[in-house]
Amino acid sequence: MTAEERQRAIVGAARRSGSVEVTQLARTLGVAKETVRRDLKVLEAHGLLRRTHGGAYPVESGGFETTLAARATRHIPEKRRIAAAAAEQLGDAETIFVDEGFTPQLIVESLPRDRPLTVVTASLAVATALAPVKDYTVLLLGGRVRGSTLATVDHWTAKMLAGFVIDLGFIGANGISREHGLTTPDPAVAEVKRQAVLASRRRVFAGIHTKFGAASFCRFADVPDLDVIVTSTSLGTAEAHRYSLLGPHLIRV
Repeated sequence: MTAEERQRAIVGAARRSGSVEVTQLARTLGVAKETVRRDLKVLEAHGLLRRTHGGAYPVESGGFETTLAARATRHIPEKRRIAAAAAEQLGDAETIFVDEGFTPQLIVESLPRDRPLTVVTASLAVATALAPVKDYTVLLLGGRVRGSTLATVDHWTAKMLAGFVIDLGFIGANGISREHGLTTPDPAVAEVKRQAVLASRRRVFAGIHTKFGAASFCRFADVPDLDVIVTSTSLGTAEAHRYSLLGPHLIRV
């Protein structure tokens, strides 16, 4: 196996499973760990992977996006802590927007069930989870359903959102960076997220540490557009401070 073939195999494995580990790759490919580390360094330089301690995960772009199923297998304890802390930002909001994605699905699990709440969402999973709640009014935005995320997109979705004034928006992104703002791979998804940001009086971003410093294909908001950022303590104190200097209140859990 040539270096190019090996690196192609590594990217394929990362995209299938959502992440790869150096030890497992070395065993599977029959090479030394140092060889795998060099391959990961090359792939990171080409913008295909981002390295972590002991492994790497795929960078999402216009041509690639991890599935909802893959996201539901990684960093689960961390995502649950973040989601619970994000739900605590509800305050006295009466209307909320809940974005598509796995972490937003966890956020709705932590929302109080003992008060009226109107929930606007493009996510079929979120709508299904909240529709049975007695005091909730759930508005599912219409549009084309993306099979990878089970969420609606396109102009129908964005047009509906543009007609709302929402107290609080729980916003997700595939990447967030101080230079490029909040990004996502698909232009249609980006437009829905952009409208959600515009429609919401307060905006809360909830995401794991691996999203920070990452940039995908389509930019839909800037960091100063956010009121609160919720992430984990895996994001370093110094880097967290740099984001907070741009305006948002940053919470690490």
